[in-house]
Amino acid sequence: MKILPTLLTHGLVVLLCLSFSACSSRNKQSALPSSPAAEVTATDLQDEEISSAEPEETAQEELDALNAPGAWEYGISTTYSLERLGIDPARYDFPIMVNKQVLYYLELFQGKQRNYFTQWLARSTMYRPHIEAELKKAGLPRDLVFLAMIESGYNPSAYSPAKACGLWQFIEGTGSRYGLRIDSWVDERRQPEKATRAAVRYLSNLYAQFGDWYLAVAAYNAGEKKIDTALKTINATDFWEIAASEGIFMETKRYVPKLIAAIIIARNPEKYGFTDISYRKPQEYETVSIPGGVSLEVVAATANTSAKELRALNNELRKGQTPPKSEYTLRIPTGTRELIAGNLDKLRPVTTTVYLTHTVKKDDTLDSICSLYNISKTTLLKANNLRSARLPKGLRLQIPSTSTKYVLAKNRQPSAERVAKGSGKDNRQQLVKYTMKPGETLAAVAKQYRVSPQQILRWNNIAHPSKVKQGQQLALYPTLPTAALAEKPEETAAAAKIAAVSKETAEKKKTASVPTLETAKKRSVAKAQPAGSGSKTSVRTPAVAAQKEQPPTWYVVKRGDTLTTIAKKFQSSPQNIRDWNKLSGNSLQTGDKLIVKKG
Repeated sequence: MKILPTLLTHGLVVLLCLSFSACSSRNKQSALPSSPAAEVTATDLQDEEISSAEPEETAQEELDALNAPGAWEYGISTTYSLERLGIDPARYDFPIMVNKQVLYYLELFQGKQRNYFTQWLARSTMYRPHIEAELKKAGLPRDLVFLAMIESGYNPSAYSPAKACGLWQFIEGTGSRYGLRIDSWVDERRQPEKATRAAVRYLSNLYAQFGDWYLAVAAYNAGEKKIDTALKTINATDFWEIAASEGIFMETKRYVPKLIAAIIIARNPEKYGFTDISYRKPQEYETVSIPGGVSLEVVAATANTSAKELRALNNELRKGQTPPKSEYTLRIPTGTRELIAGNLDKLRPVTTTVYLTHTVKKDDTLDSICSLYNISKTTLLKANNLRSARLPKGLRLQIPSTSTKYVLAKNRQPSAERVAKGSGKDNRQQLVKYTMKPGETLAAVAKQYRVSPQQILRWNNIAHPSKVKQGQQLALYPTLPTAALAEKPEETAAAAKIAAVSKETAEKKKTASVPTLETAKKRSVAKAQPAGSGSKTSVRTPAVAAQKEQPPTWYVVKRGDTLTTIAKKFQSSPQNIRDWNKLSGNSLQTGDKLIVKKG
């Protein structure tokens, strides 16, 4: 049913416009917003889908229409009969009234804004079940589900000119006040479930403060202080009174009639001509705990899904990876939890070195620069091949920093590296900034990074292991295993032993390829022995012996592994493994790399 004939019946001339501006004008200083994406930079929202909550093209026309002389008169004489308009108030649990402003939006949504409203209706079914359940649980009107429609058009990635964000368009201060995490890694304003719970708590508090739903939702838009001040300034108790005054911005004045019109249509869309809606299904997911700093692309590889799908399920992540330092509960496609959990053991931390450039300024000192970038003096001097702490103005310093991410280790990987090569040609540039933990020893750190304690002391200009204290930052320069072995005499011997075994195996294979007369006789005897004859006599030719000798390889210790289980797996002995890897005891850590070979 079109509203336009009704408008003409009541003698109301409706001024139509092409569009209207974004909602969420909390603490806003002007009535007319600017371009929605203009204030957003790549550093603010990396890898995010940035879009406005509402169309912006001709917002001024809407403001002019609603601000026409007499447009904001209030009172019983300005309202229209719901019965004559064919609106049954019993269908709604939010207070419904219709005046000139509400009629304006009813016509606007069916006319110039029809395509937008159609898109909002289609997206609404992705979130309405959860939102209505939360509203019902809190005892709030379920019609408030359509507040998210006029706020963001049900777009969890919407970003407004007032820097409000997400499905419910929280500004940062209000979002944080209601328990939403907002930092450089996560913005939970963009997480529909958590943002909805925060919005429900906020709306509950606003209604408790004002005791009127029109005032409560106006305060949701403008802020409770703004509405309270407007009421006290003109001694008013009604939203339409302050809307007729200069006490609130036009954005807030139009917020309430816009919501009422959206509720009327959205609760009965067919009646208003919205019959061709392709409604979307709610997202289905399950959760799994993921280590910090893991790329969504890596998680996708463990589950045969796509990073794009994981991004859609975890819209609050700002950098395409889980936040570092602690585990993160990740939403994943339904049915993939066991697959991902089973592959998590294959994730390996890889530390890479990146370099920033700092140009020395007039008042810069070595101490101030090290404090700024949280690095030690030794690290900074070593990275720039400096011998003196004097830094001339204009000197360009290379500031090394490390970043640890998890990658999915490939099968039969020759060396599952904990540390990736740096960008420089010198292995010394492969920096790891390591902070000593309580009770940790230098030997344990050296073992973890497959270097010697003496190397660590030398890299950090420390005279004795006793000088290494808890909380001290160490600069480590671990290299690839082969290079690391070459640096230490005791491991050079081990490498030589492995090379000798490989050479001996090759010689045996070469000898076996030219059989002697004796070898031929033994092969004839073996060939003549009937299968299953029960004879215990066996002939082991050099060729057979050579085939059983296997070249050394790398083995990455898995959870639950012991020297005994690994030795059995490679038909060897725990002592052999200790000898090959220069181990003094039986202690192993998940992720350790061992030299192994089949016996």
